[in-house]
Amino acid sequence: MTLDDDAAIELPLYQVDAFTDRVFWGNPAAVCPLDDWLPDAVMQAIALENNLPETAFIVPDGDAYDLRWFTPATEVELCGHATLGAAHVVFTHLRPDWREVTFRSASGPLVVSRDDGHMSLSFPALDYEPAVPPPALLSGLGPVRPQAVYRSMDYVVVLDGEESLRAAVPDQALLATLDLRGVVVTAPGSGSDFCSRFFGPKLSIPEDPITGSAHCALVPYWARRLGRTRLRARQFSPRLGGTLAIDLECELRGSRVVLRGSAKEYMSGTIRLTPSDLVQAEV
Repeated sequence: MTLDDDAAIELPLYQVDAFTDRVFWGNPAAVCPLDDWLPDAVMQAIALENNLPETAFIVPDGDAYDLRWFTPATEVELCGHATLGAAHVVFTHLRPDWREVTFRSASGPLVVSRDDGHMSLSFPALDYEPAVPPPALLSGLGPVRPQAVYRSMDYVVVLDGEESLRAAVPDQALLATLDLRGVVVTAPGSGSDFCSRFFGPKLSIPEDPITGSAHCALVPYWARRLGRTRLRARQFSPRLGGTLAIDLECELRGSRVVLRGSAKEYMSGTIRLTPSDLVQAEV
């Protein structure tokens, strides 16, 4: 496809709620299968138009798929729930005969397998190191006081318990000034091994319902702290107008983090773009 094609192009689009077995829960992602990559500006414009936490674009490459993710604001290097959504689309619509799919991404190969209606995602375990918390981080979380702060892909802020975690009142403007991707606050859980919340104003994601990529650092941290490799996580967010908690089965397997969950398709449709639309997206 080139920008001077005469005819409009049509692209399939799916919206999938990830890490849940019912619609309106989990974390919504758009998935757009392509034959070839569109210009970056066009994919960014589609993600902005979708206005979901993430839009995943996939392109077939032999016996695998290349995968990229865009928030409404920017491209990111790793996303869990949109990968789960992309796997659902592959298994349901593109390659229903497959039991496993490999996605090639900026974070390396990501493997998703399925069994009895659930899917398991194999992601890289991320390192974390102690950090001196910037003033904007401390002020940006409201009344809570961290026990420890680490740097990974995001700032990881450890609190004393679930009550403190739920009491955090993020100042999105302050958190948007930080140098890392986002902020994840975490604490021992009352109904889980650990719990978390994720704030990503720089990504146009004020608070994410469930953040698979953040667990790539959380799982190694809590596995070491608790002395176990299999963990049950719980992430809180204001989804559905209240405090929703999404449970997540996690496992640390050497240098990989395995996340287990389901996905539910909410809708499917078609993107129709004219050559002038494509040109406008790049202006």
